[in-house]
Amino acid sequence: MVQRVTRKIGNDELILETGKIGKQANGCVYAQIGGTVVIATVCASSEVKVGMDFVPVTVDYNEKFYAAGKIPGGFVKREGRPKDKEILVSRLIDRPMRPLFEPTFGREIQIVPTCVSADGVNPPDILAVIASSAAVSISDIPFNGPVAGVRVCYINGEYVLNPTYDQIAKAELEIVVAGTKDGFTMVEGGAHEATEDVMLGALAKAQDFIREMCLLQEELQKVAGKEKLPLAPLDVKLANAEAIEAEATPLMQEACFQKGKQTRGKAIKAVKEQIAAKYAEQLSDDVQLQLFNALFDDIQYRLLRKSILDKGLRIDGRGTEDIRPITCEINVLPRPHGSALFTRGETQSLAITTLGTAMDEQVYDDIEGDRSENFILHYNFPPYSVGEVGKLTTGRREIGHGNLARRSLAPMIPNRDEFPYTIRVVSEIMESNGSSSQASTCGGCLSLLAAGVPMKKMVAGIAMGLITDGPKYNKYAILSDILGEEDHLGDMDFKVAGTRDGITGFQMDIKIAGVSMDIMRKALDQAKRGRNHILDIMEKCISKPQPISPYAPKIDSLKIPVDKIGALIGPGGKNVKALCAQYGVTINTDDDGTVTIYGKTGKATDAAKIAVKAICEDPEPGTIYNGTVKRIMDFGAFVEILPGKEGLCHISKLSRKRVEKVSDVLKEGQVIPVKLLEVDKMGRLNLSYIDALEEQEKRN
Repeated sequence: MVQRVTRKIGNDELILETGKIGKQANGCVYAQIGGTVVIATVCASSEVKVGMDFVPVTVDYNEKFYAAGKIPGGFVKREGRPKDKEILVSRLIDRPMRPLFEPTFGREIQIVPTCVSADGVNPPDILAVIASSAAVSISDIPFNGPVAGVRVCYINGEYVLNPTYDQIAKAELEIVVAGTKDGFTMVEGGAHEATEDVMLGALAKAQDFIREMCLLQEELQKVAGKEKLPLAPLDVKLANAEAIEAEATPLMQEACFQKGKQTRGKAIKAVKEQIAAKYAEQLSDDVQLQLFNALFDDIQYRLLRKSILDKGLRIDGRGTEDIRPITCEINVLPRPHGSALFTRGETQSLAITTLGTAMDEQVYDDIEGDRSENFILHYNFPPYSVGEVGKLTTGRREIGHGNLARRSLAPMIPNRDEFPYTIRVVSEIMESNGSSSQASTCGGCLSLLAAGVPMKKMVAGIAMGLITDGPKYNKYAILSDILGEEDHLGDMDFKVAGTRDGITGFQMDIKIAGVSMDIMRKALDQAKRGRNHILDIMEKCISKPQPISPYAPKIDSLKIPVDKIGALIGPGGKNVKALCAQYGVTINTDDDGTVTIYGKTGKATDAAKIAVKAICEDPEPGTIYNGTVKRIMDFGAFVEILPGKEGLCHISKLSRKRVEKVSDVLKEGQVIPVKLLEVDKMGRLNLSYIDALEEQEKRN
């Protein structure tokens, strides 16, 4: 039976429907707003694993080109591996939903939201968040939801919920907020130096819409929801739990507060091995070993939080607002166009900037339309960065972290008119213990300046954390520059990047419900102080762009009249091809008359620019041109002074002395200086070889 609920949103109606399609899935919801449609399904495996302590959930958001009436570009006409955008939307859905599944459900869960219709007005990502949550809510899978999402933009002093693509392009701030009825659990976005107050205002606006969307899903669940499947918790307890805890706690107290990640890890491992040896017979059972490991995690969790809340002391000895030692270096590599090494405690990013041409731009073939970007940032997290062995892969985490760093730096990148290079930054994480994405932001900024990129302002980023004492938050601590353990055992991971004047990048995951606006305000203020501290250190290393590397391509641009574009290109591209071959450059012409010249050397680029100017300018009487002798006649020679523009150099203008034959002075193909004497009434060019020679002699 088909069930449907609707809600008016702006000028469109949001539709959530189930029962017509996807009936073999555990849950399926058809969601539509305007002409955008997402079908979200969820399935759970039939096999149950008792006592699981994590949720094996996978989200695979995908977009079909037919949704926008397009056929995929390239040789293969089938949608292929997930695009970065699809992976980012998958993370957008995964992060707020994952904490709301019960680990003891014991089954693999797969959520597949598919965009099957796109109107080019309403973005499908927010619809996919709502549809995915609704599909799980009506299914037989236990879920402590629902959740919903909303995009908030700040445009001309006003907040706009769920803006169109056109509105997003004009926004000073754009964030996506997800959460439950009780509070938001995830925020991410970017801004053009938004203030902390503007950010807080956007969060406040989001909550009402999220609550309304959660209530709408509950309406659908009441009429179409299935009975939930049972959980599969362990029905055994750890034997000797009290004795193990009493013996391990004082040893863990010492081990957990050792200085250094590796030292701390070895100390904790040694304590576990010591206690495990004493209870070896008991722990030969896999279930007992699992419970034993969980107990040690609980001990570490309690010790860390108690120390921070009671003493203000963190596991590495810092106070709540202290930032680890920072060092910055630039030009650490000899040949790349720009490089920097940013080290903060045990987190280190080697950032490298490469300057390229317009042909190097990243081209995207999306359902939203083809587009290209001239600023690219890639993030790599090799296993050696945490002292492990593994495969060198680019996973969802790498794409997400790279996107956050790119979003943080992008507003400060000069536009193409000011700096006509394609810019690629690569962050190689050499060491990691806390917020390598923000180290990538800082290192990326340093390497951009080292490469000569005239950034509008410097950008730094910091990761914040939160520790609370329970649901009422009578006692809490906000942590600056969190460690990996503080991220794992804390209540919030909150990354803020920006300049001294405002926020440019923002990402937050909250593990508890109902974080107050007062806590958020204090966290943002503390993050700003930390960001400025990091900028102080970075500015001592480099504060303005260096000269562009001699190994970088030389790029120059100029504007020509639109009606001269044809003359520059020539029939079948003849003229521009000849210029490229002559000077060893690449010339690109835009419809607005912008001509960009790319050369391996500055000399070649400069010479080609002069030639382009000459072609696109009308011949100027009195100007000396380097022309090519095309034809020799009895009465003179025809000389091409510009592509497609020839003039006559009369025999009387070849020398002050009498010339018997033109061929005595000139040969076809010879390049000679000629002075344009006049353009007659019929548009003919009259040239003089001797006048050009005499004028050049005077200059010398």
